[in-house]
Amino acid sequence: MDPITPSALQQELKAWVQNKWLRRLDAALAGFMHELDPQADAAVLLAVALLSHLEGRGHACLPLAQLCEDAPDLLGWGAEPAQRLAELNLPTTPAEWTQCLAASPLVWQPGAPDNHSPLVLQGQRLYLRRYWQYEQRVASQVLARVSATERLDTLALRAWLCRLFPIPAAGLDWQQLACAVALRSRLAVITGGPGTGKTYTAARLLALLFAVHAQRQTLRVALAAPTGKAAARLKQSIESALQGLAEALAPDFDLRELASHIGPARTLHALLGARPDTRAFRADAAHPLELDVLIVDEASMVHLEMMAALLEALPPGARLILLGDKDQLASVEAGAVLGDLCREAERGGYSAATAAFAQAATGQVLPAEYLQAERPQALAQATVMLRESRRFGGPIGQLALAVNRGDVAAAQGLMAQAEDQALLQLPAPEPADVLRLALQGRPGAPGGYASYLQALRQRPPAEAGLLAFEDWARWVLGEFERFRLLCAVRAGVWGTEGINLAVERALAEAGLLSRRGEWYEGRPLMVTRNDPSVGVFNGDIGIALKPHKLLDAQGLIPLRAYFLDGPQLRSVGVSRLNDVETAFAMTVHKSQGSEFEHTVLVLPEQGGSHLSRELVYTGITRARKFFTLVSPQAQTFHQALRQRTRRASGLLDLLAV
Repeated sequence: MDPITPSALQQELKAWVQNKWLRRLDAALAGFMHELDPQADAAVLLAVALLSHLEGRGHACLPLAQLCEDAPDLLGWGAEPAQRLAELNLPTTPAEWTQCLAASPLVWQPGAPDNHSPLVLQGQRLYLRRYWQYEQRVASQVLARVSATERLDTLALRAWLCRLFPIPAAGLDWQQLACAVALRSRLAVITGGPGTGKTYTAARLLALLFAVHAQRQTLRVALAAPTGKAAARLKQSIESALQGLAEALAPDFDLRELASHIGPARTLHALLGARPDTRAFRADAAHPLELDVLIVDEASMVHLEMMAALLEALPPGARLILLGDKDQLASVEAGAVLGDLCREAERGGYSAATAAFAQAATGQVLPAEYLQAERPQALAQATVMLRESRRFGGPIGQLALAVNRGDVAAAQGLMAQAEDQALLQLPAPEPADVLRLALQGRPGAPGGYASYLQALRQRPPAEAGLLAFEDWARWVLGEFERFRLLCAVRAGVWGTEGINLAVERALAEAGLLSRRGEWYEGRPLMVTRNDPSVGVFNGDIGIALKPHKLLDAQGLIPLRAYFLDGPQLRSVGVSRLNDVETAFAMTVHKSQGSEFEHTVLVLPEQGGSHLSRELVYTGITRARKFFTLVSPQAQTFHQALRQRTRRASGLLDLLAV
């Protein structure tokens, strides 16, 4: 059978778009490449469509070996599209694919004269050129920063660490080790699950930097995170920890006074200076950020393009400290940078030199199991995994660990322990059960959205003044953050779209909300797109409220959206918000960087490639005290635990030096 022709392939791709196996964009990109090269082989055009499809699924490249070995798993396809793909009679081995792609003028291979083609073939990975460039830039920046080790006075360092960690830990103190290791180079990666003390450690590391810096009064520190919520939590946690450390470092210097110089925590978009209608930022290599230390929390959410921009905007001498949970969901956009950086974090991989430094600086001896005798990698010497959870030792923590292992039996056993009200799995749930949770909660757990709606009805009188109004607004926002419905998908009755509509309607019918049109007082909202001109960013959560001054110049009552950044309250007129959605329910992806007293995870009836143990783990670890699982089909939960997310990338290979 002859291979398919380019024109026939175009028709096939259109059919795949109609069947929703591909996006319209994927087929259009293949068509655009055909316009650039009318002689292009059908295999090259198909590779472009599949590459675009994978980029939409978060992959940085098309791995040819995996395409040949297990295309359905890689592409997230079922049996029918996989069979159609096999029937095209195109290359079937990585060598055949490589030979075909290398012959195309649309493809450039590193080492050959650059023809500025849109595609790059490196080894057995095919890239869109810009993603190949992002990977190269991230790898070169990371290696340059972790290789720039500094000579430190280990005796002085040990004395400071003893003051910052006065109570000896049982066993190896990974937090203290992280502080010492992070001081050696211009990039440090600190990873760990919930409750392992990432921000606790970062605060001590920051205090340590103030202590050893020759000109501590001029040390420029910035705090950032991918979302406004995560940035506010980081600022609050760091400030609280530094206040508690002030006495330990007195009278040598006033840590409170130095901490007051730290600016507000910002989203990465705000930090870099996002500009409307362009992917470029104001800060770049030619216009670097004016800072000495940058701490970035929730780094698992930072996608490849953002990490490349961030690293290039940092001055060469600045320190970057990345905090995050390597087991959480990766970013929505392409790349899994933290996952690649921390792929070997669990085993340590420390060199003899790092072990000697750690012992001299902390007095701790690294066990042999964490050492790497032959060819230790530079990145490992700047990476520390925190291993003891001080908050998640109970049932929720045990469930998170079981899910992370993919242990279906253990996870199901924990959910079945009815004597512990921290965990509950609803038996054979219906959509009405989700509404009852939203309105009433469940036995032993807070009552859904009732607490925020009760607070909403207790608005202070106007004569109480602006401060009383602001305290009330903070109370309403704080009560709303106690409970949240998290969904794995957007569409359908079990997705955010269906549940938000149903909850909104149920609350209105119960007389708990007065819903008139799109905007009404008490509407919880989530910003879905950065808008620097208004001062809102993707992921910000707010509530629409009537302002303190009820009437404007026209005698109307305008609604404003109120947001909480730590203790700080800010507001925006709702007429200025273009990209928002109701937030009674939100996707697990959007919930990263947040925590709720009671979290309800809603899975769809049918499984699929979008469900994974990382998604379930992330949903579980948003819960502080209570977790409820709503899974219409038990096998959907089991399938998710058996499915790991692995994003195609060449970054790990580039860093393996």
